[in-house]
Amino acid sequence: MKDFFYAIQDLFVNVLFAPLDAIRALELENWFAANTISWIFIIIGFVAMVYWMKQLKTFNDNNEEDKSVSSHSFL
Repeated sequence: MKDFFYAIQDLFVNVLFAPLDAIRALELENWFAANTISWIFIIIGFVAMVYWMKQLKTFNDNNEEDKSVSSHSFL
């Protein structure tokens, strides 16, 4: 049973975390290259927020939202 847990440790440390170790080593050379994935996620989030705000403005301009005080039957 002990070998099973050592195999799990070996899988995570030597295989699955290898890309993270490469990014950690790259950070010492070039900070911007090491954080490229973070920048990509920030850009995707910003584009999604702009799209969401545009859709909210479209629905608000068309008066499609029910703004009454009791818009739901349980209220």
